[in-house]
Amino acid sequence: MQIKIVGSSTSCDTLYALVEEVLSDLGFTGIIHLEKTNDEAYKIALGITQDPALCIEEESIDFKDMIFEGVV
Repeated sequence: MQIKIVGSSTSCDTLYALVEEVLSDLGFTGIIHLEKTNDEAYKIALGITQDPALCIEEESIDFKDMIFEGVV
């Protein structure tokens, strides 16, 4: 599983740090891959219009979705 923080604002950095902390607290650091991206094609594909956005991907079932955008 992957969690992607999408955007380039300082809110993205804050959200990334919060998600990283939660994954660590839950013991999922080695299981769930966390990354930041500002890929325009990715944003268009998922309909992202606001920073930051949190997206979840699961390659094994070909799942990719934006969970929320515009809030931390």
